[in-house]
Amino acid sequence: MSERRSAPWKFAAYAVLGLFTFLSVGPLVWLLYSSFKPTPEIVMSSIALPRDWTLSNYAKAWRLGDLGTAFLNSVVYTSVGTAATAFLAVAAGYGFAKFSYRAGRVAYSLFVAGLLITVHAVVVPLFVMESRLGIYNTRLGVILPYIAFGLPTAVLLATAYIKAVPDSLVESATIDGASYLRVFAAIIMPVSTPVLGTIAILTFLNNWNEFIFAYLLTSGRKLKSLPVSVNSFAGVLNTDYGMQFAALMVATLPMLLFYAVFRNQLMRGFAEGALKE
Repeated sequence: MSERRSAPWKFAAYAVLGLFTFLSVGPLVWLLYSSFKPTPEIVMSSIALPRDWTLSNYAKAWRLGDLGTAFLNSVVYTSVGTAATAFLAVAAGYGFAKFSYRAGRVAYSLFVAGLLITVHAVVVPLFVMESRLGIYNTRLGVILPYIAFGLPTAVLLATAYIKAVPDSLVESATIDGASYLRVFAAIIMPVSTPVLGTIAILTFLNNWNEFIFAYLLTSGRKLKSLPVSVNSFAGVLNTDYGMQFAALMVATLPMLLFYAVFRNQLMRGFAEGALKE
């Protein structure tokens, strides 16, 4: 009897999940096949499949938008920012979780407060500061804010995970004569692999999609990231929808591939205690 009563709820749950799946995947599928359609076909029938499949949209978008340079810039910004954020977060988490001192609690509270700071609140003073320091319109000037805004969440994840590491493991290594740096390199880093992967994936996705810093802290096309270059198609070239869709697909595909490859690592990182207290 209970199974019969639960059947309508299961059906409703699957129906809701199916609806959300359609709303998430449907636009991506439409964007994919529309990027192969000439603009006149898109104007005549935006939903229909292409009658004449063409790669010319991708060729024009790649050339006119200088997407090759923008792609390399995004790879540099994202890779360096992600690696630095993950390493610093685990190092800070080790200090906050395994060392008890008042200054550490204050520093941890500052990281927590960092979650409340929005990009829009600091972008103007950040622009002025970077101009005075001489790092405006440099890759370093983009990477540093990526690291700063990625650390609060990453430090919280790393600290919560490392707290679950037995203190006896660290103490035994210290008794054997290992220094704090040795303990960090030989014990904390290997043990923190799950949360390290989770931090890396989340930070990578955020950095790859970031727009404001890459747009405001650089000038000229040589240092623009892929999202900024794709945004340029919404201006003068806004009537060529096929080229717009191709540019959007170029920017979206790496993110989808990255998540498809590392999605199991992301789920495992949370399941193995990335959010444990």
